[in-house]
Amino acid sequence: MMVVMMLTVILSACNSSGNGSGSGGGAVSVGIVLPTKDETRWVQDEQRFKDALSSTKYSTEILFSQGSSAKEKENVETLINKGIKVLIICPQDGAAAAAAVESAKKEGITVIAYDRLITDTDAVDYYVTFDSLAVGAAQGQYLVDHAKGKGQPLYLYAGAASDNNAFLFFQGAWEVLQPKIVDGTFKIANSSEAEKLKDTKELSRDQMSAIISQVTTNWDPNEAKNKAQTHLTAAAADMKGDIAILAPNDGTARSIADVFSADSAVTDYVITGQDAEQASIQYIIDGKQSMTVFKDVRALVKDAMGMAVEILDSKTPETTGSYNNGTVDVKAKQTDVIVVDKDNVKKELIDSEYYKASDFTGL
Repeated sequence: MMVVMMLTVILSACNSSGNGSGSGGGAVSVGIVLPTKDETRWVQDEQRFKDALSSTKYSTEILFSQGSSAKEKENVETLINKGIKVLIICPQDGAAAAAAVESAKKEGITVIAYDRLITDTDAVDYYVTFDSLAVGAAQGQYLVDHAKGKGQPLYLYAGAASDNNAFLFFQGAWEVLQPKIVDGTFKIANSSEAEKLKDTKELSRDQMSAIISQVTTNWDPNEAKNKAQTHLTAAAADMKGDIAILAPNDGTARSIADVFSADSAVTDYVITGQDAEQASIQYIIDGKQSMTVFKDVRALVKDAMGMAVEILDSKTPETTGSYNNGTVDVKAKQTDVIVVDKDNVKKELIDSEYYKASDFTGL
């Protein structure tokens, strides 16, 4: 009986200390909170985290907030109760997430903001991100490089005003586009606030907020579609023809592209994107979306998990810069981005095995 009891205890201990992303019965080492399962990007991230964790000795659990800051806080509290030592969180709303991470910090948990910065709190230890300014600059530069003559209508769109990254993306793009607005290459088509500020290259936060409030998509393809329809309906004839469109990400880019391509007065358009979503890669191949900024989630996940493991191993993670979140300068690890269009899509996304050639037609 003693032998049986000992074997039972040993087996029980083994079963409670495994890897994986399920909740299990034992303590969880790393808690991961992602914003929603309704966008392809975050489902991809979930799978990448699972792949990255398969070779570690630490356990984890991945929870989704489904676009709700209240659910996000509930998720963090759930993970705190499961004994996590490290929290990796991509906030739904950067400011609203402050309360959730402060709860984690009070329990001695190390907080890593993932992809989106959490603002107005000193409870964030690290930030793992793509260089958001570089993303916006790449989008703006693509529009500049493909501009046609003078006076080309420029339609501006942005992400959610609740997301600090939306400001950084817009800032990066604006600093590239603004000189070309001033010299007459582009004329702003859909924002009176941007038109008022066209002579200002370095916008303040409040100035950017005024523009973004007019052109926000809230990262929602349906909202982007409705806004694009409204803008085209109100547009004069000289705001159609050959058009340049700053779209903040792939989901909104596809919706906006569908609206502009359906207008017979739009003869051609160049439109940006980001995230290299599979559907947008097909759009690029088909000539319906011009480019995307490829942010290799594999690298970002690897950086985040590498940082978490170093923390769990009582080591100091390597960082490459910092971002001010309104309260403190948060140490950051930045991951490079790549511009992808029809010319290099095979090299960057197929040859690198991010996607399979069989995922697409007409490649």
